Amino acid sequence: MTDGVTHSVALEAEATAVGLAEQPRPARIGRGGGATVRVASGQGFWGDWQEAPKLQVRRGAIDYLMLDYLAEITMSIMQKQRARNPEAGYARDFVLLMDDLIEDLIAGEIRVVSNAGGVNPEGCRNELGFAFADQSLPRRPRVAVITGDDLMDSLDDLIAAGHGLRHMETGAPLSTVRDRVAAANAYLGAEPIIEALEQEADIVVAGRSTDTALTYAPLMHEFGWDADDWDRLAHGVVAGHINECGCQASGGNSLVDWREIDLTIPGYPIIEAEADGSFVVTKHPGLGGRVTRATVTEQLVYELGDPREYITPDVIADFSTIRLRDLDSDRVRVEGVAGRPRTDQLKVSIAYHAGYKAVGTLTYAWPDAVEKARRADEILRGRLAYLGLVFDEIRTEFVGAGACHGPLAGEPSEDLAEVTLRVGVRGPDRHAVSRFSREIAPLILAGPPSVTGFADGRPRVQEVVAYWPALIDREVVERRVRVETIEL
Repeated sequence: MTDGVTHSVALEAEATAVGLAEQPRPARIGRGGGATVRVASGQGFWGDWQEAPKLQVRRGAIDYLMLDYLAEITMSIMQKQRARNPEAGYARDFVLLMDDLIEDLIAGEIRVVSNAGGVNPEGCRNELGFAFADQSLPRRPRVAVITGDDLMDSLDDLIAAGHGLRHMETGAPLSTVRDRVAAANAYLGAEPIIEALEQEADIVVAGRSTDTALTYAPLMHEFGWDADDWDRLAHGVVAGHINECGCQASGGNSLVDWREIDLTIPGYPIIEAEADGSFVVTKHPGLGGRVTRATVTEQLVYELGDPREYITPDVIADFSTIRLRDLDSDRVRVEGVAGRPRTDQLKVSIAYHAGYKAVGTLTYAWPDAVEKARRADEILRGRLAYLGLVFDEIRTEFVGAGACHGPLAGEPSEDLAEVTLRVGVRGPDRHAVSRFSREIAPLILAGPPSVTGFADGRPRVQEVVAYWPALIDREVVERRVRVETIEL
């Protein structure tokens, strides 16, 4: 990657940075026919920094706040939560956040677009109602719920109707694991979000919306882009891809100048989009982080397959046509993106039960740390064989001796001060995996010397949830939008 002109960001005095002292709020730009629309990224995953969206709302002018909570594994976790409690299955942090921000959102006329609904958007909306009930607000907020992505209840009917939901890599039909499916959600695009915004929703709660649509759907709504305006939509997809991982586009998790980038109180990315599709990536001034051609490029190649075919429900974007240009401090212009017509299918994210796993660790100290760890692994494997325990996989890593890089690390140095032995097993038999978890501790006295690091006790047996990507004809997925004012 080539870095253009980069700029360090000095935070304000410590008291201001930590206390988040108020700054004069810039005049709004965009919104309702304005020249520019600003869509701010507030969350890149479920568990991201909860202060980030508050800073986006309170430290400068934005029009939309997009909050991305979902990954493939997240859906299965939420489905398990809902199985235990029918009222669960959504991002509870989102409700707490909205409760904190709702006065600011209404005062600033900032609209929120999120996929926080997970596998239970209705439950999320109901909880918002309870959260807002005690709020004294200038007006009552309107909340949209988008459903239809959850295919769990219709899987058998779909299979019977000839929809094989074949694994996109192996070609196997879903019927081979149907009895173990835990979650099945189609990726919805911009259409239901636009419908919600047209019905004047202040907060949009979706389930498995594609991440990028959380950014480009507001742009389609604001600028009136046609559903077949492929180049403009492709620009929106690129903007959404930059926004979807939060701080990764503004200096977080970056290989470029990471020593100099202050991420104590980081500014998350903001997309300043224009009607022709071109946009600028920036962040609020006075906050940490950095937006440069290099940081934006790093995010663009994140989770990227063929750059010429970035497929979304609404358009195929050609990332090889993107042109980036550093402007002034923390501003990168993006333009030139080409798009092609959308496909006639939607992607479906399916999670299914695939057995159990457990992972244990022990740390060995100098001298001969690597040799001790290797010998402990040999002893452990011998005991597992003696007990007749069979697993689909036994995996050993020597952390500190090249485990992260595998063969690329070469032979580890034998005089390392310490190394952590990490051993994991995976298999269909919960009893066998549980028995493995009891074989780590005995190595402390019945194994090589100078061992530590077992304070957490026996490894926990965990259920393995595997990923099954599939495609389905888009016309069989019924999207539903409901917008209501939350009353007292």
